[in-house]
Amino acid sequence: MSLIMQAIVDDFSALRPAFSRYALSEKAGRSARRFSGYYQTCNKITSRIRTVILDRHNRLNLAELYASLQGAGDGESPETAAEKSQATADEKSAQKSPIKSETPHLPPEQMDEFVNMMQVYEGAMYEISTKLEILDGEFQVRFSHNPVHHMERRLKSVHSIFEKLRRRNLSISTRSIRDNLFDVAGIRVICNYRDDVYAVAQYLSKQTDIQVLQVKDYIKNPKPNGYRSLHVIYAVPVFLSSGAHYTPVEVQFRTIAMDYWASLEHALRYKADLPDAKLAEHSKTLLECAQNLQAIEAQMQGIHRDINGAPRVEDAPES
Repeated sequence: MSLIMQAIVDDFSALRPAFSRYALSEKAGRSARRFSGYYQTCNKITSRIRTVILDRHNRLNLAELYASLQGAGDGESPETAAEKSQATADEKSAQKSPIKSETPHLPPEQMDEFVNMMQVYEGAMYEISTKLEILDGEFQVRFSHNPVHHMERRLKSVHSIFEKLRRRNLSISTRSIRDNLFDVAGIRVICNYRDDVYAVAQYLSKQTDIQVLQVKDYIKNPKPNGYRSLHVIYAVPVFLSSGAHYTPVEVQFRTIAMDYWASLEHALRYKADLPDAKLAEHSKTLLECAQNLQAIEAQMQGIHRDINGAPRVEDAPES
């Protein structure tokens, strides 16, 4: 069915330029202009169809997930570029670790359960992101201001999940994942200003079906290296045929400046071939940059408060 609907979308997209020119021309009669209204309605429908199709393509790929589980069991663990970088950077410490270095894998009888569990995590991730989109839209209507610049969503890879359990010396099982990992589903919310960070986090936390499990405010209490961000772990109900399943999602709120600083710091941290002296030099410079950015953001926040009526929120939610 999706292929048929995609064909309809493509046909309307191809016809749009030519028909629009004709409908607006002097040669077009009343019937053509009347059909133009029908065309516009169909165009809106096909746009919605296109969105649904694209969203479906971005959903969890079950075939890839099963392949990853099989690969982990066979000693082949597909890694993302970031995971490879982290593995390289942690190589020396891993050699000193008392934990035996071996490829972790899930018992075969738990594979179906794992896939079902990941589908629930994905559902929780989309529930939270939908709530955030609604809040952002409300701000636009009430205050003519969008607090959310953009969002990034991700599910941890099979390899990343198993490696995290291994590093903590925990058993590789679906039960262990549920009980010990709260960042399987994650969303990064990039906001324009610090007030936006706290406002969006607070309003999301006050929703009656949301539980706040943990809050770490690295904006008011930056890490020693200068990292700033607000980390909140929420639990949100995912409604399946079997009922509601409260599922954790880690949400990282940060400003645009905090985000590009964190991206550069991440690249530096996992640059394994960098000499120690150069690494220390860049780390010191990045710390100074973080402090300067904090001062600049405070000034820009002050200007924004004067010209915008959005609510002023300066505290993180409570867990």
